[in-house]
Amino acid sequence: MKRVITTIVLLALLLAALPLSSACKSAAPPSPTASATPTPAAPIELSYSIFFPPTHLNAILGDLWGKELETRSNGRVKVTPFPGGTLTPAAKVYDGVVQGISDIGMSVLSYTVGRFPASELVELPHGYPNGWVATMVANDFYQHFKPAEFDDVHVLYFHAHGPSVVLTTKKPVRKMEDLKGLIIRSTGVGAKIMTALGAQGNGAAQGEAYELMSKGIIDGSYTPREVLKGWNQAEVVKYVTGCYDVGSTADMFVVMNKAKWAIIPTDVQKTIDTMNTEWIEKHGKAWVYYDQVAMDYFKTLADREVITLPAEEMARWVKIAVEPLINAYITEKTAANLPAQEYQDYLTKQVSYWTGKSPTAESMMEQVKKELEPLIPASK
Repeated sequence: MKRVITTIVLLALLLAALPLSSACKSAAPPSPTASATPTPAAPIELSYSIFFPPTHLNAILGDLWGKELETRSNGRVKVTPFPGGTLTPAAKVYDGVVQGISDIGMSVLSYTVGRFPASELVELPHGYPNGWVATMVANDFYQHFKPAEFDDVHVLYFHAHGPSVVLTTKKPVRKMEDLKGLIIRSTGVGAKIMTALGAQGNGAAQGEAYELMSKGIIDGSYTPREVLKGWNQAEVVKYVTGCYDVGSTADMFVVMNKAKWAIIPTDVQKTIDTMNTEWIEKHGKAWVYYDQVAMDYFKTLADREVITLPAEEMARWVKIAVEPLINAYITEKTAANLPAQEYQDYLTKQVSYWTGKSPTAESMMEQVKKELEPLIPASK
């Protein structure tokens, strides 16, 4: 009997000890697991509205800028481009950035006439020999004067095309009088030049010019030669009149929404600044490339003619269209408390400076053909 009692007691003690044992085990610290690894932060997403069509080198450069930023930021920033004005139309790109419709935008200052009074002077003819020089001067002008007209955005950089020429669909322009009565697509300063020479301006955006010329709604365009290839306008243009001494440029901006810029990490902002300097060079060379290949392409088409104005005729155009425009600008903007004469003196000096620094057209063509030409989508 004693043996049975002893066994029962021992069993009772063992059962009483089991909960204590479980409690000790549950109190042990948990072992580390893979779930303790921090989750990477989501990238900063940026939308980029570009008015150029996706086949244009400037749109391709915008796309490459975004991809390069994603690489150099180690994926912390991701850029989605919207070329061809699909997010905001050309004339609304700047306001779209200000309002946050897009985070970054590329378009033309002269599509919003009067909005950028200081920078208007950059577009007037200053003897720009090519788009590389015009691009360098446009960026110098902003960095030197920092005009208040850009205070509502964060400026990334500018680029500008080579000197404009007159393109016509049916009537050749060999002298000033030939422009009388013609409707010529032209914007900003270009419109003032065409009006002074006797033509009637039409402020359509570049993306509309092909259709307007093909339908006979306008008679031509005052524009850089690159559109003959970059916008396929050689298909409807029959005559190119080189009037380089009155050749204005178009100052094109790449700007960013200020609030979006503010959330970019400081080290990435510095990366963007470095990239912008590189891309200024790339755009400038792309403009030189386009002028050359556009003319080469134009000459391969049947019934096309390139017209060179005699020196005395060119001098008439300068006297009537350029000198009065610059004088009027200085008078008007000085009255508006802008240092217009200082602007003019600076631009004249910088055009001379960068003309002396310009790479050869051959070297620029070679670089663009190697780096960018293979990226142009094939025509359908």
